[in-house]
Amino acid sequence: MHTSSISPRIAFIGGGNMASAILGGLLRQGLPADHITVVEPFAPTRAQLEQQWAITAWPDAQAAASALAQADVVVWAVKPQMFRDAAAPVAAHTRQALHLSVAAGIPSASIARWLNNARVVRAMPNTPALIGQGMSGLFACPQVDSAGRTLVERIMAGTGQFLWVQEEAQLDAVTALSGSGPAYVFLLLEAMTEAGTAMGLTAEQSYQLAVATFQGASALAAQSPEDAGTLRQRVTSKGGTTHAAITHMQAMQVPEHFKAALHQARVRAQELAAEFGA
Repeated sequence: MHTSSISPRIAFIGGGNMASAILGGLLRQGLPADHITVVEPFAPTRAQLEQQWAITAWPDAQAAASALAQADVVVWAVKPQMFRDAAAPVAAHTRQALHLSVAAGIPSASIARWLNNARVVRAMPNTPALIGQGMSGLFACPQVDSAGRTLVERIMAGTGQFLWVQEEAQLDAVTALSGSGPAYVFLLLEAMTEAGTAMGLTAEQSYQLAVATFQGASALAAQSPEDAGTLRQRVTSKGGTTHAAITHMQAMQVPEHFKAALHQARVRAQELAAEFGA
């Protein structure tokens, strides 16, 4: 590495929400702003990044060539369909770097081929990363050593929690569970809010009750040694109100439909890999 492991130099390709979440976490951890550079073609986004974080943002890889050549890590925060075109001008400057991709669905083999560099880690974060409450799945290619993994963990730590998977195909399941998962929660929050309103509460009251219920139940699950099934049974008294609701959901096969929906998300992740990773 060009610098000590204490203050690595990190380049971001793409400066959208996820890039901002990661670099914001790094700056809060104490990484100097002059150790971060961003390549972002959209001028208003560049201006916002420079104003908010006091980092340097460049319009293209050519302008950022010197910074890219010094980067210990390159974080790819581009849309999947943009990755291949974005990689070409960056590759020549980053042969020495570790590459961390947060682009959904693009296989590591494609990334390694486009960049002529097999030191690739893929991350599948989710949107709560924007407030430091995210959950990310991580996969490292065999060419990434333990120091590289540790560096990736430091980069992702500011976004929330993470876990490593041993097989790259498992990232498709991570995508289906946690990557897309916040939208499932939001869908249920919508439904609970509408139900509460229909039962005579205001929309504001219903939403507050629903959000707090998810927060509390998730916190309880995180701290409890018992699994979700046991926790559910503990609050489901035979013949009570919860039992009435759960019995109806089971009769309507809600759990089965929900599992089928997650399977569709996994299938779509596989299709994206085939479509954009060629």
